Amino acid sequence: MRPALAVGLVFAGCCSNVIFLELLARKHPGCGNIVTFAQFLFIAVEGFLFEADLGRKPPAIPIRYYAIMVTMFFTVSVVNNYALNLNIAMPLHMIFRSGSLIANMILGIIILKKRYSIFKYTSIALVSVGIFICTFMSAKQVVRNILSPDVCFLGIGALTFALLMSARMGIFQETLYKRFGKHSKEALFYNHALPLPGFVFLASDIYDHAVLFNKSELYEIPVIGVTLPIMWFYLLMNIITQYVCIRGVFILTTECASLTVTLVVTLRKFVSLIFSILYFQNPFTLWHWLGTLFVFIGTLMYTEVWNNLGTTKSEPQKDSKKN
Repeated sequence: MRPALAVGLVFAGCCSNVIFLELLARKHPGCGNIVTFAQFLFIAVEGFLFEADLGRKPPAIPIRYYAIMVTMFFTVSVVNNYALNLNIAMPLHMIFRSGSLIANMILGIIILKKRYSIFKYTSIALVSVGIFICTFMSAKQVVRNILSPDVCFLGIGALTFALLMSARMGIFQETLYKRFGKHSKEALFYNHALPLPGFVFLASDIYDHAVLFNKSELYEIPVIGVTLPIMWFYLLMNIITQYVCIRGVFILTTECASLTVTLVVTLRKFVSLIFSILYFQNPFTLWHWLGTLFVFIGTLMYTEVWNNLGTTKSEPQKDSKKN
């Protein structure tokens, strides 16, 4: 029952989160910092109350290691949001992030000296071709729309940097968990609590967007009848759905094999992509569909889902990683 609940939380939370994020970004493209700050603050407060026990529970992993992880995590979050400011369409944003599994594989070969099967190397080729097709086609659309190739390529460069940094963080987490044991909920808390002082450097931008949010049209929340600016409502719903999504992933990691978690997250990304295209009528050509197909087939090949559909949690999965 718990795995089924977790899958429901992941799909409901993550897919609806994409909708509210795009509603925010379409109205105020530069609102990424206030969204990130609100998400970090909410999860940090929740973790301080229920995981850290108001600071009385010492961490299982030394703080210095969390400080390194947090630096990478904060950088990835800010750069991903910065990419939205550069007119990078949400579908392209999601397609790039779906390549993180493959980026982990490449850095694993370089840093951890891992070796993989031909089947998995083939998946790298498929995902690489898929991302190239979608990137090239979206770049042409953005250049036509904003007449600034430099901005377009800067956004793609930001996504590429965030993808590689996220993969490096995954490898760092893997080495920590092997040494100290798995403490996902603790890591979730410290990854969101420790970066909060860093938002001081973004305070001016956060304040400016808070003022803009206050000036948005009023919206009456159904059932409870409370009225507030609609941008604050979108932000509130984004925070709640983000939390539901993360909690669902956390339950999955404790209840299911890593292959199952990877498969669920991959399928969730595909559903989110379809939502974004249909709901917001984002431009998506046949070339985009072909690239997307390559990305998701390659990702499923990487997880060897066809060879391991009967795998249970008691059967360890080599080289599988959760995105």
